[in-house]
Amino acid sequence: MISGSTAAEIADSVRGLVERGALAPGHPLPSVRALAEQLGINRNTAVAAYRTLARSGVVVSQGRAGTRVAQHPRVPQEGFAAAGSLRDIGTGNPDPVLIPDLRPALAAAVGRPVLYGEPVIDRDLESWARDWIAPDLPGAPTAPDVVTDAFRLTLTSGAVDAVERLLAQALLRDDAVALEDPCFLASIHLSRLGGYRAVPVPVDAEGMTVDGLRRALDQGVRAVVSTPRAQNPTGASLSAERAAQLREVLAEHPYVLVIQDDYYSYLSRRPFHSIIGPEHERWALIRSVSKFAGPDMCLAVTASDPGTAARLAMRLSPGTTWVSHLLQRLAHAVMTDGDALDLIERAGAHYAERNAAFAELLTAHGLPARAGDGLSLWVRVPAPARDIAERLMRRGWLARTGDEFRLEPTGEPSHHVRLTVHDLDEQETATLAADLAAAAREAR
Repeated sequence: MISGSTAAEIADSVRGLVERGALAPGHPLPSVRALAEQLGINRNTAVAAYRTLARSGVVVSQGRAGTRVAQHPRVPQEGFAAAGSLRDIGTGNPDPVLIPDLRPALAAAVGRPVLYGEPVIDRDLESWARDWIAPDLPGAPTAPDVVTDAFRLTLTSGAVDAVERLLAQALLRDDAVALEDPCFLASIHLSRLGGYRAVPVPVDAEGMTVDGLRRALDQGVRAVVSTPRAQNPTGASLSAERAAQLREVLAEHPYVLVIQDDYYSYLSRRPFHSIIGPEHERWALIRSVSKFAGPDMCLAVTASDPGTAARLAMRLSPGTTWVSHLLQRLAHAVMTDGDALDLIERAGAHYAERNAAFAELLTAHGLPARAGDGLSLWVRVPAPARDIAERLMRRGWLARTGDEFRLEPTGEPSHHVRLTVHDLDEQETATLAADLAAAAREAR
């Protein structure tokens, strides 16, 4: 039984009932009017209590459907699944053979101890990072070696960490954020963890759609998260024309935070096109090293407008949440080593070639497929993807269906599977293509 006479007491009562299991996820709560009558309190007090609970993620308001205890469904994660005897073709992992050997760089990473109060970005890494990211920023200087105050650099423990911190400094619970649909798994997780209202923006072969972004902005989104290249899971990259159209739409909303996650940068076979115009007020461009230097290299560079950078810096104080200088030096040593850069270039070409070859093989089997950019393939199938995946399991393969990458359940089954095939040998590639085509025929 909910009790209390103030908003704080009522919120504590509901929280306690949820923690003890007396109120289960999805359980409806009394309406504001009913709760006020039940407790003999003012209606505004009940409203304030529910608002406090919603902001803390304990309950969710569903408009006329009322207020319910929040549910926290499991969000799939990238990486290896517990596949048992099955061959996991949904990992989204890079090939370990094509990740630079970190051992030669370790000696360069070890130096004098770094003490509290020192700059959070290692000097050599900052210089390299500016050269890496500055040419693609809004209002970038045209001459090399020009230092500008138009942007600031921030380091985080990977791109996902950067996106989480950027959203946290810009949004409150129940604020709306525009996310690509289908969506990167980590972005789905972050929106649910933060209690944000995810507004889906469809993705086609040229990236985030113009009409989709316009509709999201009309719904009052305060932030937009976009993948300019190798969108996960579709592999789409922004064309120059599409990026220009999106910039035009965003020009009418200069204070909406625009986050571009260019996670695939060094490996991409496509040019970078920005959706951030030179007059946009709140923006960030993120580039990480984990896809080509290895997932254990949890380091990302974020360039952003000075105001956004200042808010990020408040959460990255030395001695608390800064990025290890040993890791910074290690990343710099790898990214300035000629042999490592050659290997990274070969890796990008390898992923593109293997995906293109598999797409051609599927097409020859009667399943038209097109390779985008990225580590995986996004393949349309003629039957519900879950049916296809079940039939592939019987043949020894574990695939990921498009249902996992949806922001919200639609009731309609996905007709896409995401496949990571670059590490298969020739025989495995041929077998998988034949098995997928057979599964598609059976499921029709």
